[in-house]
Amino acid sequence: MTRTLLLSAAVFVAACGASETPSHDEPGKTLVPAMPAGYGSAMVVAANPYASEAGAEVLRAGGSAVDAAVAVQAVLGLVEPQSSGLGGGAFMVLHDPETNAVWAYDGRETAPASATESLFLGEDGEPLRYFDAIASGRSTGAPGAVAMLGMAHSDYGKLDWADTLEPAVELAEAGFVVSPRMANLVARMGAFVLHDDANARDYFFVDGDKAKPIGEGFVRDNPAYAETLRAIQKNPRALLEGPLAQAIIDKAREEPRAGALTLADLAAYRPNKHEALCSTYRDYRLCSAPPPSSGGVGVQAILGALEPLDMSATGPDTVLGWHRFIEASQLGYADRDRYVGDAAFVDVPTDAMLDKDYLASRSALIDPEAALATYTAGELGVAGADSTREVPGTSHFTIVDANGLIVSMTTTVEAPFGSQRMVGGFMLNNQLTDFAFRPVDAEGRPAANRVQPGKRPRSSMAPHIVFAPDGSLAFTTGSPGGNSILAYTAKTVVGMVDWGLSPQDAIQLPNVIARNGRVRLEAKGLPEEETDEPQRAGPAQEFGMDPAIIDGLEALGHEVVRSKGEISGLHIIALDDGALVGGADPRREGTVEEVRR
Repeated sequence: MTRTLLLSAAVFVAACGASETPSHDEPGKTLVPAMPAGYGSAMVVAANPYASEAGAEVLRAGGSAVDAAVAVQAVLGLVEPQSSGLGGGAFMVLHDPETNAVWAYDGRETAPASATESLFLGEDGEPLRYFDAIASGRSTGAPGAVAMLGMAHSDYGKLDWADTLEPAVELAEAGFVVSPRMANLVARMGAFVLHDDANARDYFFVDGDKAKPIGEGFVRDNPAYAETLRAIQKNPRALLEGPLAQAIIDKAREEPRAGALTLADLAAYRPNKHEALCSTYRDYRLCSAPPPSSGGVGVQAILGALEPLDMSATGPDTVLGWHRFIEASQLGYADRDRYVGDAAFVDVPTDAMLDKDYLASRSALIDPEAALATYTAGELGVAGADSTREVPGTSHFTIVDANGLIVSMTTTVEAPFGSQRMVGGFMLNNQLTDFAFRPVDAEGRPAANRVQPGKRPRSSMAPHIVFAPDGSLAFTTGSPGGNSILAYTAKTVVGMVDWGLSPQDAIQLPNVIARNGRVRLEAKGLPEEETDEPQRAGPAQEFGMDPAIIDGLEALGHEVVRSKGEISGLHIIALDDGALVGGADPRREGTVEEVRR
């Protein structure tokens, strides 16, 4: 493969889509007719320039969107280990233009076979302190992202598997320039326990000095990561069997709070392939990942509550438009929090949550002149109140190749730098802290997202592909950001479908997260001392909401917390008059790469 990836070291630059599938559509209504054979170009949008260029390089070499996704994931794990990596999990939504099917690939991690509901309870029966749970061996589940990509590649790869990983191998050996975001988060997490792991300390801190984390512009190679990739080139399951699997087990079993992951747990891991979860919003068709992801059902429930309302008449500069979005979000999150878990273990009422009549009844609760006093889940089944906590992290990317194959993928190690433990040049995940720490609520009802052996924790990842009324691609969307992902992603759909915005303008709308009665939003021109949670990943951006709109929301009764910045990482590819148009979130370091035929 021709090497065009390395930037100068001195410069950091399930087939649900088939038309006969009735999932959440009007019976018999054809919503996705045959797609065009391809486009005049291909496109990659990812959270780091190295990753975007790696994907573009693979496309230029004749690879498919899935080939490019393998390259992007491998490079992201190298250049933004705080967000995603080989040791984590992912959800991918894929549209196949030849069969007109939409598939959801599930690479979510699994709990050990020996896991119990008390996994994150202390000896006193109370939940562990959250960071103590994260920075432990207990938090690591069997990693699934690489195995999932191996499955997708066997279905849709055009290049040899080993070739798709070569850009990341070469970059790991030659070195890359540390980005501002990575440097910022190394310094931040270095104040906690990142430096306690010998491998992480040697890699992220200069000369092993925990007082001197690597800084922006530092050129860092990672020969251990290259060696790991060499093993994966030979076997997509190299993390799940053999020497690397043993290294993962050994690291997870280190104190403090040693985990119980075994070689048998890793060997038993299998990614899943499902029909995508699809529903309609106005005349558009939205497809995403089903549970254990809550992003698909959560985003589509929020939009379903907005569907009876004339959002196009409000626009993004009105109090009413954002009031409606907030109320729909509060109601959607309430249902999501209560009912969504791994559908292989609990009864998730997905159909009921997306039923048009039910969502119309939720919409009818929205008073245009006042915020609701409380936001409760609908009566959709029996499930305990949720105690899950999620921290911002993760990465999202999207790819469309010249033949029309579409990928929207969200990938994560969960917290910044996962469990804070490093092996083979990559971070282990802390995905099991995405389970509810309390297995039952105050009334003794079991939580849908409680820990169970072999179970996949609930995720907020919400990769989406949205189809236009004529069945062509409208746009892809998705974001990182913990439980804020649902709000970030839903915002872009409203922005593009209802408010007619471009991908970039939809991304740069203010981020508004409304959950559990609280509203956190980006506020324009806010002095640093007035923020409750300053921007943690780079310079503050002026994408905030106008103060007059915030005042109006507060007058309606909303409890608003002003934020200097939200760390979304929205990435979008849209089809506009036959041409691909990309958008990347300036809140992170994403770039758009177009590849002409």
